[in-house]
Amino acid sequence: MDVLIVVDMQNDFIDGALGTKEAVAIVQNVVKKIKDFDGEVIYTRDTHEENYMETQEGANLPVKHCIRGTEGWEICTEIKNLLKNDAVVIDKPTFGSVELGKLLKERDEKEGITSITLVGLCTDICVISNALIAKAVLPEVPVYVDKECCAGVTEDSHETALAAMRMCQIHC
Repeated sequence: MDVLIVVDMQNDFIDGALGTKEAVAIVQNVVKKIKDFDGEVIYTRDTHEENYMETQEGANLPVKHCIRGTEGWEICTEIKNLLKNDAVVIDKPTFGSVELGKLLKERDEKEGITSITLVGLCTDICVISNALIAKAVLPEVPVYVDKECCAGVTEDSHETALAAMRMCQIHC
């Protein structure tokens, strides 16, 4: 079974509090990737609570974003419309999701995962974190990141993250 992980395609990262023109530009690529994908699609959603500014992340990135239940926290409409009734959506309170790693391990033990592909936002924070978790829990499964379906905080940090993932044997 092939797995596609759609990372944090949320309004705040696209055109909200932390949005960029590069993030807006990949939405249709991600929509096409999901529509064309033959396998299981798992979604992650960056999820913070009202006390975000009191957290370590909030101290280091003092921009309130992806607060549970807000419009910015929601997956963008174009992608939300593609979610199937049984879609797995993992709310993650930090960059990388330990829950995602556990789920991938369980799926592999039950069904056998043949490949993992990641798309989404941001390449240099949450995509790289979750790609490395996937590679750590399933080191013999090829992990791919579709760079045309990702955007970083900046173009330079996007490219740096792709280079770092290639060094960790993640195909970008």
